[in-house]
Amino acid sequence: MSLSRRTWISAAVMAGAAGAGVSWWRLQPNEVLSEAEAAFWTLSFDTPDGQPLPLAGWRGQPLLLNFWATWCPPCVEEIPLLNAFYEQRRAQGWRVLGLAVDQPSSVRKFTEKLPIAFPVGMAGLAGTELSRSLGNPTGGLPYTVVFGADGTVLHRKIGQVHQSDLDQWVQLM
Repeated sequence: MSLSRRTWISAAVMAGAAGAGVSWWRLQPNEVLSEAEAAFWTLSFDTPDGQPLPLAGWRGQPLLLNFWATWCPPCVEEIPLLNAFYEQRRAQGWRVLGLAVDQPSSVRKFTEKLPIAFPVGMAGLAGTELSRSLGNPTGGLPYTVVFGADGTVLHRKIGQVHQSDLDQWVQLM
């Protein structure tokens, strides 16, 4: 093979690797914005029924925070898994909170068909910005953040949660 041909092949391989690297980087959660963790614990949301849901009292326990919507198929698919996780782990101090980037009426109608065992707060469109401040670059759903008992972010995941994720997150505590 001639030097010129090797050079072109090497350049093509490097360009492909660079493109793959950029794609991988774009799908990774961003760093949590400064002060975002502290600000999160000062927030309060309404439940779908309009009851207040302040987060200040939740600090001190591990928390799995899941941003979701009724119109998001992977969000809906992971709810039974999150329900089971909540039922199995709440005695060990775990909390689970679903923040719906949705309308209260849609969430109420949805939960009549598929009950959600853990608390749900209504984040509305502001939930997209909140998820971005917690490391979600695109604001895509579903998005999950795991907080340690000290209130700091330990892990973030863009996309549907699987049992292997839950098993990994339990080991973080």
